[in-house]
Amino acid sequence: MEATSSVPELVTAAQESAKASLARIEGHAGNAEELHAAVSELELTAVDIFSAFEARMQHHFKRGPFSRKLKAKLLDAGEGDLADRLHQHYLAINVLKHGTGASYRELLAHKQPLFILKPTSAPEELDAQNTTGLIDVTAAGFFEGLSATILDAYNFLENK
Repeated sequence: MEATSSVPELVTAAQESAKASLARIEGHAGNAEELHAAVSELELTAVDIFSAFEARMQHHFKRGPFSRKLKAKLLDAGEGDLADRLHQHYLAINVLKHGTGASYRELLAHKQPLFILKPTSAPEELDAQNTTGLIDVTAAGFFEGLSATILDAYNFLENK
């Protein structure tokens, strides 16, 4: 039986996976199918690492929505910047999982979004099965920002 990986170990593995996906994206040489597959892979890596973080850290709260409770705890501790970064990443992951909806609209309305969002004039243009491209996960700093936010929140919870 293999020991369970820690959050920092999971983040490191996700960063390696993201680097490999980004290398595939840079070298797609005009093949749209390969590009789409690599971007989808990168999006899934982002969703997976955020979901793993939530699952591993849920024990810090008795019940209820993890991200909302963590955001409140961060704000109470005077960690407003981390609370905002965490909340925006939470919204971005929701958009990657579910497409347009409340999380997408909240990110669009944010005064200082951390991400490049693809605006859509009509929500019916995109459905929950076609979420690729709503958030540019290939943009410089996207995955690094996600990783740093997860690690900062992990350290906050584990060292409090």
